[in-house]
Amino acid sequence: MDLFMDINLQDCPVCGHPGLLEEENGWCFYVMCMDCGCQTAEIAYKTREERKAAAQSAADLWNMGKVVSPTPGS
Repeated sequence: MDLFMDINLQDCPVCGHPGLLEEENGWCFYVMCMDCGCQTAEIAYKTREERKAAAQSAADLWNMGKVVSPTPGS
């Protein structure tokens, strides 16, 4: 089972381009738009069991449009 293949991401809520689920050095997940740079909050995990839930939480934030944009007014 590939965690990254099991999670569904909608297009970016700001610009409509694809988002990418990222894992940061084995401690958190976030989703980032490769076009405009907006991203979700980092969702931390401590154990292997929490890893999938953290990835899904980051995806859920993205899919709800809960993102931070690097450009003012977006």
